[in-house]
Amino acid sequence: MSEKTLYIEIFQPFAQYRNPFTFYYAQSYPLPPKSTLIGMLQNATNDFYGHKFGIENWWSLKTSIHGGFETVFWNYQQMIKGEIAIGDVGLINKHDRNPLGKTWHPLYHSAITAQRTPVYQQELFNGHIHVFLRGNKEILEKIESSLNVPNKVLYLGRSEDVVFVKKAEFVDGVENTAKKSLWLTYPTYIRKEIRHENGERKEFPMKNQKYPVYSIPVCVLFLNDGTPVKNKAEITKKTERKVSFDTVVYTGFDYVVKLSESITYEEFQINGKKFRIISEFGWL
Repeated sequence: MSEKTLYIEIFQPFAQYRNPFTFYYAQSYPLPPKSTLIGMLQNATNDFYGHKFGIENWWSLKTSIHGGFETVFWNYQQMIKGEIAIGDVGLINKHDRNPLGKTWHPLYHSAITAQRTPVYQQELFNGHIHVFLRGNKEILEKIESSLNVPNKVLYLGRSEDVVFVKKAEFVDGVENTAKKSLWLTYPTYIRKEIRHENGERKEFPMKNQKYPVYSIPVCVLFLNDGTPVKNKAEITKKTERKVSFDTVVYTGFDYVVKLSESITYEEFQINGKKFRIISEFGWL
């Protein structure tokens, strides 16, 4: 409770947080994963690869994500590789793996009727997202100032998924105990288990028999021979994208978590909204 907690309220008209474990259609996670959120915050603070404030400090930020979207829809879409331009014959395209060579060709050619099969893309509409951050004080203060006076258009997920930051402020919570159950008003992620550095594992004491589970990315590093890249120019085809995943339970609106043993949690009252974050398991 001695650490400061930064609260961020976001409105996002459209979003897709791509689940990389879906192949024949593009499923979206219901809420942004931690890695996507940290990427947006690094962009907001102009610390793109985390060297200014320290890579370890960025990824050790405790993150609790709440909220939801008004609806979900499916978009039947063809993804185009490479660059697109308008030429004398209409739309023209250039990309590295074009069998006709890395030059400009008509997008739809007699030899290339389509580059990729269209696939269904799951998209989210009108999102109200509430984020709690806890960790390095210097980073939190920089995030607060960068979000309250942004110097660029921010996005969360795809580059077209812009966000509007409604509020960023430091808040205090009140610690409580739940013995048999806990009512969560807004959807959130809860870690399925905690793995300590000494190898011990502790499962979340949940009695519910059925619940949705996702494997979400919680850390992404770009490495050249094991060394984190410092800027975009260092990224090549040999750069390793190292992703760490965590298994989480996704709770819906007005979700009651039934417990096999008592737990502690923090409660935050913000503009009439009540958010509850379960100790350890509620922080990613």
